Amino acid sequence: MAWRIEVALKEGIRDARGERVRREIREHLGIELEEVRTLDVYTVDAALTEAEIEAAATGPCSDPVIQQAAVNRPLADHFDMLIEVGFRPGVTDNVGRTAREAIQYLTGRPFAPGEGVYTSVQYLLRGHIDVAAAERIAAGFLGNGLIQRWTIIPAVDFDRARGVPVQVPKVVSSAEPRVMAIDLEVSDEELLRISREGVLALNLEEMKAIQSFAANENNQARRAAVGLSNRLTDVELEALAQTWSEHCKHKIFAAKVHYDDGTGRTEVIDSLFKSFIVRVTRDVRAAKGEQDFCLSVFKDNAGVIRFNDEWSLVFKVETHNSPSALDPYGGALTGIVGVNRDPFGTGMGARLIFNTDVFCFASPFYDQPLPPRLLHPRRIFEGVVEGVEHGGNKSGVPTVNGSLVFDDRFAGKPLVYCGTAALMPARIHGRPGHVKRALTGDRILMVGGRIGKDGIHGATFSSEELHEGSPATAVQIGDPITQRRMFDFLLVARDRGLYNSITDNGAGGLSSSVGEMAEDTGGFELHLDRAPLKYPGLQPWEILISEAQERMTVAVPPEKVDEFITLAREMDVEATDLGQFTDSGYYHCLYGGQTVCYLPMEFLHQGVPQLQLQARWQPPVLQEPELSQPLDMDATLRHLLGSLNICSKESVVRRYDHEVQGATVLKPLVGIANDGPADAAMIRPLPDSFEGVVVAHGICPRYSDIDTYHMMACAIDEGLRNYVAVGGDIEHVAGLDNFCWCDPVQSDRTPDGEYKAAQLVRANQALYDYCLAFGVPLISGKDSMKNDYQIGDTKISIPPTVLFSVIGKIDDIRRGVTMDAKRPGDLVYLLGVTHDELGGSEYYAMRGHLGRNVPRVDAAGALQRYRTVNRAQQRGLLASCHDLSDGGLGVALAETAFAGGLGLHVDLRRVPVAAELREEALLFSESASRLLVTVRPEQQAAFEELFTGQSCALLGEVTADQELRVVGLRGEILIRSAIDDLKEAWQSPLREM
Repeated sequence: MAWRIEVALKEGIRDARGERVRREIREHLGIELEEVRTLDVYTVDAALTEAEIEAAATGPCSDPVIQQAAVNRPLADHFDMLIEVGFRPGVTDNVGRTAREAIQYLTGRPFAPGEGVYTSVQYLLRGHIDVAAAERIAAGFLGNGLIQRWTIIPAVDFDRARGVPVQVPKVVSSAEPRVMAIDLEVSDEELLRISREGVLALNLEEMKAIQSFAANENNQARRAAVGLSNRLTDVELEALAQTWSEHCKHKIFAAKVHYDDGTGRTEVIDSLFKSFIVRVTRDVRAAKGEQDFCLSVFKDNAGVIRFNDEWSLVFKVETHNSPSALDPYGGALTGIVGVNRDPFGTGMGARLIFNTDVFCFASPFYDQPLPPRLLHPRRIFEGVVEGVEHGGNKSGVPTVNGSLVFDDRFAGKPLVYCGTAALMPARIHGRPGHVKRALTGDRILMVGGRIGKDGIHGATFSSEELHEGSPATAVQIGDPITQRRMFDFLLVARDRGLYNSITDNGAGGLSSSVGEMAEDTGGFELHLDRAPLKYPGLQPWEILISEAQERMTVAVPPEKVDEFITLAREMDVEATDLGQFTDSGYYHCLYGGQTVCYLPMEFLHQGVPQLQLQARWQPPVLQEPELSQPLDMDATLRHLLGSLNICSKESVVRRYDHEVQGATVLKPLVGIANDGPADAAMIRPLPDSFEGVVVAHGICPRYSDIDTYHMMACAIDEGLRNYVAVGGDIEHVAGLDNFCWCDPVQSDRTPDGEYKAAQLVRANQALYDYCLAFGVPLISGKDSMKNDYQIGDTKISIPPTVLFSVIGKIDDIRRGVTMDAKRPGDLVYLLGVTHDELGGSEYYAMRGHLGRNVPRVDAAGALQRYRTVNRAQQRGLLASCHDLSDGGLGVALAETAFAGGLGLHVDLRRVPVAAELREEALLFSESASRLLVTVRPEQQAAFEELFTGQSCALLGEVTADQELRVVGLRGEILIRSAIDDLKEAWQSPLREM
């Protein structure tokens, strides 16, 4: 029997959730309602007694102080329209899972197979509203049709029926598991149809390679020996599609690129990854010699560097763009809990110490018509922020660093970057902690959550543009509580020496994790029918490639399997033996004792044809605008401070827990009122040491419209100067490159593919040039190469974007520096030269122009400056330090002032320039590698001596009058603004988000 528990707030208790929903319905949809109230609903499909269900209703399902509960009786009243929203069958329901566990504890017995608890929310709307408007509210705001269902009931119908009928949204499948044989002896057109309709994301050359494999007589003979025909099974085709997907195989970065630089010079680049990323890391490490701190790069789930003799530092940044476009909450939540598993599953396992996040959206105030299947940018904004908030906060991992970037081209596909760092013992059981290896004979154990339909085709779906056929099954919803419990168990298992290797079940699920681990031994045997499922009815191929969350794959020696499973049971974690690693040379899957997949490991991992790309660079024809200088610089500065890319992101930052674990030294917001924009974060991971970790990043996609070479150079420099600004050691810093690109493959759908491919080449050239010049090794990274929207004739491509993250060390956190002015009388210095570089700037964007003169990085001068800043910090000479980026000097002056609650008086005639500049360029040029610092007067001589021979200019001083006062080139007061006015302009745009 299915029971229905309804939980409502008692009379007189404020419904904050309902008030928020009412406000957001008005803001999102323009529908004004008198009132919105909410109820929680638990549908319990289990054989419970009336006493047990009553105990559940008044116990774990409700708070008796503020709530009332009823069983099989409606509580809704005084409304005009009722909307009930719940998950579709098969979608992860975290609250329902928790309620099920609570009821099991209450009754003292487990639920039977097929029993469960399913949750939904009732929204009781009062006001002038009809069914059509209610449908708009349900589909446009309260629910997402991909993962949720809703019921709409007018009050008159509700009164007549007295409630909502009990509906159990569980997966019911009458389909028997079976394996399909696919005939590949077909035409090229049919091969492409098989790929397209199967969401395989394989091109014709790749499908023909699979066709040739199936037709090979030697392969057919080997297949016949295990009971397979010469037709590949659906399990095999799905395994190949997952392994060969752009998401997993990085085919564009591995392609052979035929590059024309636009001057008549051509070259063939055999793999951008090997030619630039791997090569620069190798060259930097060789140059560092004995000072090389890299331990593991490009061969595990995350990069590993030395922190000290006893501990290693692990870092990875991932993207989760495509699923976030379909379901912002679930996609982003999966992004953060998914990237948590990467550092955790690196080497022999590591303890998570912090998260980072960077989001790229269209304006939340976007007011143009949206093409089909696109969610409004504000809805994406709020869903992504909430998803990462729930994933990070509930995992007990602090979120310490991030950014929001806005460009309306991100309406086609948002970018969601999530990063996680971890601390790993340098040695575990006498061996390096970053080294792992599965051994022949080790058992394959899957640990954590169960497998469902969620996440099927996630890897292949994210390897193509968003289109009308993008599958709902690609969406997942993570469960951070289950994952945290799994992590706690695996760290204990690690310390007891119960496994030889570990990796996460990310893109491609078991197919990816087992397939990659089996490269250590040369093969495996996997029994798909032994895998624990969330519900019956999954086909064998679905079990293999499902990306259902919270799962790790572990290689356990046979003699330790019982101890491993016993420990898992004691810690309430599910662990299942699915097979063993072998040296057979084959990727071998069985179902019900019958072979359903038998692929040579070599063909699976090495058989994908190398992509051939044509790239031709043609610099865009651009001009510098002829603009009159603003008459009111005060208003101009306030306007710039209020632009979306510069304004305060405090409303987002405050939703993330950056204090959990108690190790965050420099937080995302700093200053006298803890609301100034920190340049980087600092963490003290060891309680018995003052050694610290510094993390920062750079991202500037708007420069790509001029030249991706300089976009990349500026992103690298921005990350490093943010890192150095707080005290990070420029000699002990590693980088991670995360590319998000529009499709660079020339086709009818992408007629400018050669240009986009050339942009990619130029970005990689800059990555090599500047990482080598700065001495920064690359330890990890990721690429997401199909960030386009294509439906009908409408195509929206993101601007080429690279997030460059940096992580490293500060020897003594007590030498850390923040960006806020500290005391009246301190001297204000500008480090670095200002050039006529307003191209791609926020100032030009504010005035409706792009420009031509993009900022260019002088790496040699910047590196000397950063090293000197480090020495000044170590000697305690800097009171504050702030990088100049978006908005240039004007914005940096304002932020330094209002973050410190103090005034600044400066003179633009003292700004070092390469050539004569107008005041607007002096204030708003975004020339790279510059820092604004304040110095105590008694430290002036020592500070200036340290910077002898470098660009170091005394601009003015910190004052107590709480005014930003800027003297212009003719000696007049150009800007005179109260810092409270500047701060209000900076804080107001996103305050209510």
